[in-house]
Amino acid sequence: MEYMFAQGFLGTRAPFFMDFVTLIVTLLPLLVALAIVVAKKRQYEVHALLQTIIFVVSLVIFGYFEYGVRLGGGFEAYFQESGVGHNYAIIVLIVHIFIATVTLGLWISTIISAKKDRGHKLLPGVHSLAHKKAGIRTFTGITLTSFSGLWVYLLLFVF
Repeated sequence: MEYMFAQGFLGTRAPFFMDFVTLIVTLLPLLVALAIVVAKKRQYEVHALLQTIIFVVSLVIFGYFEYGVRLGGGFEAYFQESGVGHNYAIIVLIVHIFIATVTLGLWISTIISAKKDRGHKLLPGVHSLAHKKAGIRTFTGITLTSFSGLWVYLLLFVF
């Protein structure tokens, strides 16, 4: 696992695993948007499959990230070379964690209710509007998580 802590590929102070995770998190809203476009084309089976795959892969990537952070010494270890104020960085990190946690709950809820509604033949159909609203909330959370995660990365490894 030494490769995780080798120099990253984005040209910053970040180790490889941080660059990798940041790249995936930055692309996540685009991947989810692609799955939404598929739903708009009424390809609901493909939409459900894509959303499930994106969700599961995101959880795996998150596990990889957490493993790397813990093994690398945690936030404080990565903050050492940052040129920004500690309190500011902590506040941004807390906001990011809050957004990401709420978003994870929304995403899980949206997937579970969609699977249940599909099983009861309510999607597509009677529950489509509610599912669309839940999807918009989830997509908004994913986008905010992506931006706030990128901001944390910039604070730790660029500024």
